[in-house]
Amino acid sequence: MANAPFQLKITDRHDDRGNIMRLTLAAADGSSLPPFDAGSHLDIRIQDRAQGIDLWRQYSLCGDPSEHGVYRLGILNDPASRGGSQALHRIAQPGLVVEASHPRNHFPLAPDARRSILIGGGIGVTPMIAMAWTLEAKGSDFILHYCTRDPERTAFLSDLQGWSFASKIRCHHDNGPDTQRFDVLRDIPEPDGGTHIYVCGPQGFMDMVIDAAQNAGHANENIHREYFSADIDTSGGAFEVVAQTSGVTVEVGADETIVKALARVGVKVEVKCEEGICGTCLTDIIEGLPDHRDAFLTEDERQDGTVMMLCCSRAKTSRLVLDI
Repeated sequence: MANAPFQLKITDRHDDRGNIMRLTLAAADGSSLPPFDAGSHLDIRIQDRAQGIDLWRQYSLCGDPSEHGVYRLGILNDPASRGGSQALHRIAQPGLVVEASHPRNHFPLAPDARRSILIGGGIGVTPMIAMAWTLEAKGSDFILHYCTRDPERTAFLSDLQGWSFASKIRCHHDNGPDTQRFDVLRDIPEPDGGTHIYVCGPQGFMDMVIDAAQNAGHANENIHREYFSADIDTSGGAFEVVAQTSGVTVEVGADETIVKALARVGVKVEVKCEEGICGTCLTDIIEGLPDHRDAFLTEDERQDGTVMMLCCSRAKTSRLVLDI
């Protein structure tokens, strides 16, 4: 299969500021790597047998897409995560071989943008770096706003001034003077059809930026976002799911997800993030009204009501018929 998982070998590890580990990876067999576009991510399988961990997590590619032969990742050791990043920080060393997906892109640059405003909060800067490399190579108009708590927690800081787009980077620190802190109303331009905003980082930071941009008049379709994690509530009343292709009907209880309910009756749904952010479990709806709980679909896709994320979303109707 052309897009089957393949093996990557870690060739370098650098522990940077802010508890962020920067990894360089190459094909384990020495072959060429699949190309990627700015905004792409890899699904990495994390296996720590000593801790009984075997799961998939998504990490943005933060290197220059024109650089062939290696992938570059920046990974936060987040104590509030569900264990994936902590496990990878424990086991990732040069020489380790990991299973990975081919690059996937749910966060692409808009091809018609006249001006791009890149906003990264903490580890959310990683996809913005790849975007900046691409926009710089194209001669496009852009600014990268990099927001962190303080310089001592700012990964990539030692490299920023050596990059060709250094003059287009604005660093903002929470503990700095008011004049250099990030201010959405001051630091993004007035809305127009050619200005596109890209934001990634902690959910609270992203919600603040998105709300402010929308209130300032920026069109929703010009505000692009990618969540690394999301606070989701999967609880709710029971409902029936018909897996039409599989010929199975199951009741989804108040304390379980559609994925778990289907697993009880032998229908396996591939999941990776389990937070409604990666798109792996996206499924077509044949009948019924979904209750979207994800952070992946656009508002237009939610209103359309023809697809849903099975790892976290529920139903507003008593019955859903799914193409699975």
